[in-house]
Formats: sequence, structure tokens, C-alpha cells
Amino acid sequence: MLNKLSNFQKGDTIIEVLFAITIFSLVAVGSMSIMNQGTQTAQRSLEITLVRSEIDAQAEALRFIHESYIAAPSTTSQWWAITGSTNNKIVDKASDFGTCDSGSGVPAKPFVINTKSGTLSDVTPKMLPSIKSVYSQLNYDYDPVAVDGIWVEAVQSSSEGGKIVDNKYIDFHIRACWYGPGQSTPMTLGTIVRLYDPAS
Repeated sequence: MLNKLSNFQKGDTIIEVLFAITIFSLVAVGSMSIMNQGTQTAQRSLEITLVRSEIDAQAEALRFIHESYIAAPSTTSQWWAITGSTNNKIVDKASDFGTCDSGSGVPAKPFVINTKSGTLSDVTPKMLPSIKSVYSQLNYDYDPVAVDGIWVEAVQSSSEGGKIVDNKYIDFHIRACWYGPGQSTPMTLGTIVRLYDPAS
């Protein structure tokens, strides 16, 4: 009787067990890879949103400084410090945006606006964020403000033969550069704000 029962109770062979483990491993590794890509995409989107917010804050601060100067022109104003003083921040052309992670991409006169005080920051911006910073930002935990991976360049309107073409304006190139999650090359983001010089 015992022999008859044992004939009907067959287990899985070692090949079937190995096949099942292989299938399970492939599904598990594939799922983890898809989850990892999804997490990186979400992180990248969040960083782009936060950096865009920082860029917009710089643009609004520049517009505020410009409007303040129009309302009350003064040689002690922040607009004058950027555009009119002997140590002004005006350059002939913007630096190469694509090489912000190398020495060749460092602009001649980068600056940022401290958006809490509305003043020109005298800190030289780092072209890439430090290890502590995940994305391009102004860090107000330090005094002076730490500037990581975001900067502004003021480019004068073009001229031909010493004559200004069109109206006199300044293009403010607001730029950001940082390493996103899973990226071997830096991510870049930027915009240009054109403000007309009230003195012209």
C-alpha cells in the first residue's frame, strides 16, 4: 500500500526548480531596473522644476532692480553696480554654455542676485554644484550666500563700427549647470532676460 502511494507523489526535478528561479530572477531584476529608471526620471523632473524656480527668481530680481533704478536713478543702486560702475558686470558676449563643467566655460564676470535682499552678490558662483548640493541653487545657510551651479552674465547690445545697433539693451543670460541622477554629462538650463538701459 505504501508503494502505491509513493508512486503518485512526485516532486519537482532540479531542472524545473532552476528554471523557476531563473524566471523569478529575471522578473525581479527587470522590475528593479524599471523602478530605478522611474525614480531617476522623477528626481530629474524635480530638479529641473527647482532649478527653473531659481532661474525665475534671478529674472524677477533683475527686473525689480531695473524698475527700481527707473523709479529713482542713483549711482548707489544695484542696477548701477551691474551696468554703470567702473567694476560693472558687462561683457561683450556670453561664454560657451555647453562646457560649464570645464575651465573653458567659466565666464569672465559671472554674478548672481541675492533674492532675499535684492542685492548683487559679491560671491563668485561655482559653475557646478558642490557635492552637498544636489542641483543648482543659492544656499542661504551660509554667510555670504553659497552659489552653486547658477550664474548670470550681462551682455551689452551689439554694435557695429562703434555705433549701437537698435536701442541700447542688456541681455542677462541666466544659466544653471548640474549633474542629474544617473547622468555622466551635466544638465543645463537657462533663459535670457532683455532689459533696456534707461540711460540710453
